[in-house]
Amino acid sequence: MDFSLTEEQLMIQDMAKKFAETELAPIAASLDEGKKHDQFLANLTQLAELGFMGMNVKAEYGGVESGTVAFSLVITELAKACASTAVTTSVTNMVAEVIQAVGTEEQKEKHLTKICSGEYKAGGFCLTEPSAGSDPAGMKATAIKDGDEYILNGSKIYITSGTYAGVFVVWAVTDPSAPKGKGISCFLVEANTPGLNIGKLEDKMGQKASHTTEVHFDNCRIPASNLMGQENKGFAIAVGELAGGRIGVGSLALGIGMAAMDYARQFITEREQFGQPLSNFQGLQWMMADRYTDLEAARLLLMQAACDKDAGKNFSKAASMAKLFASEKANIACYDALQMLGGAGYIKEYPVERMARDVRITSIYEGTSEVQRIIIARELLREIA
Repeated sequence: MDFSLTEEQLMIQDMAKKFAETELAPIAASLDEGKKHDQFLANLTQLAELGFMGMNVKAEYGGVESGTVAFSLVITELAKACASTAVTTSVTNMVAEVIQAVGTEEQKEKHLTKICSGEYKAGGFCLTEPSAGSDPAGMKATAIKDGDEYILNGSKIYITSGTYAGVFVVWAVTDPSAPKGKGISCFLVEANTPGLNIGKLEDKMGQKASHTTEVHFDNCRIPASNLMGQENKGFAIAVGELAGGRIGVGSLALGIGMAAMDYARQFITEREQFGQPLSNFQGLQWMMADRYTDLEAARLLLMQAACDKDAGKNFSKAASMAKLFASEKANIACYDALQMLGGAGYIKEYPVERMARDVRITSIYEGTSEVQRIIIARELLREIA
């Protein structure tokens, strides 16, 4: 076994680390307070210029073809500095991969190039609805064929980058008479299309610079050529891409957890109580040892899932295991990091307070921890069927 990274992967990781430290970390607290959003958007453009918005996209469409391992490394490094930027980057990569996987040549040339170049600030992934979250097959949004157009009606919620995405990948029911999950199709809808309306900006617990909104379709007409893949065969596309997205979210959680523990580790070496540094106390040492062990295990699970994906293997179970473990352990790491800081951890002046809020959603979006356990169990039982 060789767990070492390639020279290219190390170079990409270092590039992401330097960008995160110089461009993201200095404004992370301001972004959390709702300030400097223009700089947030400018950073997204810079990330595209670095190749981080199309990491698994072919070079002919402007991508860098660096692979899923490199993608995981990048998201982790960005998340150490700014979770909002990391999640936007992760979702945009997921949108790009959907288009590359099932889009027509014309769709790829038109939209992938704009995602990879930064012309589109981000991409939107429109799947979740008010009555279809963990059960996306229960969606109600419809797309009715009308000549050479489709008419979209319905609403999506909790859509990342809703206010600034350049293009949305949208799932809607095209055959209401089909069995649940069988009559769903996938479409591309460009921002500013008449009938596409961005709803309220959600006031979230964390990751505040990443705008999460409702997206409404009110007799939204799109060309029939905006259909991606086969009509009524779109649900499998969503399921497949969510598996890849879980590697992104797990990597994001890992980055937040690592940043929180790194800060706490430094803090306890500098703060003294009872005439000695806090780092001398065994209780804190054991807490730190357990959390770093958890995070290292999470990293290895993520690398396994990423390697499986890059090798073309079935990576669904590995991705769910990695996402489940990384998000749960990162939440504990942030909780313990805050505890290690004592009262200071509860103060906004210190970044751990923000990290504890930012990390909480990672065990919910891209499939809750409970859903990941269902997927893992299903795959395990399938192996002996």
